[in-house]
Amino acid sequence: MTKLSSTYFRSLQHYLLGRSVQCQCQFIYARPNRATRPGRRCFTSGARDRATVGVFTPQAAALFVATGVGLFYYFRYEKQKLLEQRQKELESRSVGRAHVGGPFTLTTHENKPFSDKDLLGKWNFVYFGFTNCPDICPAELDKVGSVLTSLEKDYGTIFQPVFISVDPARDSVSQMKTYLTDFHPRIIGLTGDYATVKTTCKAYRVYFSTPPDADPKGDYLVDHSIYVYFMDPNGQFVEAFGQSSTPDEVVERVKKEISEFEKETGRKV
Repeated sequence: MTKLSSTYFRSLQHYLLGRSVQCQCQFIYARPNRATRPGRRCFTSGARDRATVGVFTPQAAALFVATGVGLFYYFRYEKQKLLEQRQKELESRSVGRAHVGGPFTLTTHENKPFSDKDLLGKWNFVYFGFTNCPDICPAELDKVGSVLTSLEKDYGTIFQPVFISVDPARDSVSQMKTYLTDFHPRIIGLTGDYATVKTTCKAYRVYFSTPPDADPKGDYLVDHSIYVYFMDPNGQFVEAFGQSSTPDEVVERVKKEISEFEKETGRKV
């Protein structure tokens, strides 16, 4: 080992042991056509500090500031995107719904006027049928009653069940009142003249086959749409539950809708 190498390793050893090093040696090899003995440059600790600090140039400072400003606007942009996405989700709940429902004025089984305005402020279950229906209508009204009994345990009387006749020729006010005694006591029966019933069915997209000149004493069946329309407290359509929907499924969906409505409005109704 040469004398020069021994000196270098001793200096390295002193540096690793934490001793004060007055100068840092950097070997610079001479050009190929000169002596191969390395030259040596020495930097004082002050020069070394200046060299270290010197990397933070005005250009670097400008880049640092630009990066900070860029990050600020980036996160603000992302936050705005999240807010806009949330707003679109809320809007889609109403925009994406089918246009079901509309103005109407009918008469209750208690012989009182009832209009679409009376649907506001309640969660409504609206079913179209007729009192002479042998099986489907009773089954659907029983299902509505079961759903109401379950929901009212948790929410109270914020629901309004409505049964609208599609057979106005035979479903008089007295007939509706008698018929509904077999079902949930809060179901409201509605009937009216043929033109009004037809307009109401059209608004709710309900098909029914009753002819306008039907005989009030006739023995006939009425073909009609079989859905329970679920409407929110603003009178907006939410869902249509068919025959295949079980009471448990309806209850689960209703609870979900009430929860979403409460998040959006701060109230249940």
